[in-house]
Amino acid sequence: MPALGLYGRDIAELLAPQGARRQPLHGFDDIYVDIIDYIIRCTHRIWEEKDIGLIATHYSQNCPIHLMSGDVAGVEGVIAGTLKTLNSFPDRTLVGEAVIWSGNERNGFHSSHRITSHATHQGDGEFGPATGHSVCFTTIADCLCLKNRIIEEWLVRDNAKIARDLGFSAMALGQAQAKLSPATSSGIAAWRQKQVDEILSNDGLDFANPALPDPAKAPEEFAYLVFQQIWNLRRLSRVREVYAAHAHWAGPDARLLFGHGEIAGWIGALLSMSKGAKVRVDHVGSVTEGPYTDIAVRWSFAGMHDSTGLYGPPSHAPLYILAISHWRTLNGMIVEETTIFDEIALWHQISGGA
Repeated sequence: MPALGLYGRDIAELLAPQGARRQPLHGFDDIYVDIIDYIIRCTHRIWEEKDIGLIATHYSQNCPIHLMSGDVAGVEGVIAGTLKTLNSFPDRTLVGEAVIWSGNERNGFHSSHRITSHATHQGDGEFGPATGHSVCFTTIADCLCLKNRIIEEWLVRDNAKIARDLGFSAMALGQAQAKLSPATSSGIAAWRQKQVDEILSNDGLDFANPALPDPAKAPEEFAYLVFQQIWNLRRLSRVREVYAAHAHWAGPDARLLFGHGEIAGWIGALLSMSKGAKVRVDHVGSVTEGPYTDIAVRWSFAGMHDSTGLYGPPSHAPLYILAISHWRTLNGMIVEETTIFDEIALWHQISGGA
């Protein structure tokens, strides 16, 4: 029996005993019946049941966590970050909206887990002194899992929405962070410069036939073509071929867009801040359930902030964005999209941060 998706399933059903295993999971704890169950259940156990020690048996000792603001390495770093977040938001609840996965027990499972969280800002932390305000925000975590452990993770969180709910702005917090850790005379942080250089030197994949394939049959090729044609070649008119006329789009700072014009406008606005910006597709996963094919795309953006655009006048700073998009496709087109990246980290870069 294949892993069951989340669509239409209540959290009580997801957390109830699931019975016999639905797919091979060599090395995973007996409590888990498939990779979706593993992701949903261990997230609930760690965050909502506050079983923080479970991290030590569910993350590899040197697991790298990739963030747009820099990497965190190892179990101790994950535990410390979890405790800090729970200190600020102790009543955080996490509602799983999607787990888009690929892989197997031999080579590892790659999951892309989209979560909406509600919480109250009750403790001091990265967003400053406790305000008592309620927040609601989206997170997407891409995890590579093998033998019950997450061995690598890419994490994107809508920090701009958290800031707004607390009465701040992403720009103000990014500027404040840049003052605390400014770039040096030798330039920005080496890890970020390396990402920028690699992305800008990447020509991407070009296909002889520019016709878009059916995403249900060739999701990876579909994703590469979307980013190559629309983003890298600036063919924004192809938005009409990719997105349904009634497509809904959700993005950073809880932006909500509808239809071809608004979606194409946002892509153009993001590209407008850098004349030579490039996007690289880093990973694609997909699952099909009923008439829908859900696709997870992790992608990276790099360029120089050399033009006035969505994020103000040019600062001439090198820019790097780590983003994850979830697409729901139907009849060959995207009907829903959620794209998340950290706009506070982006403002940190624009404002001269390391």
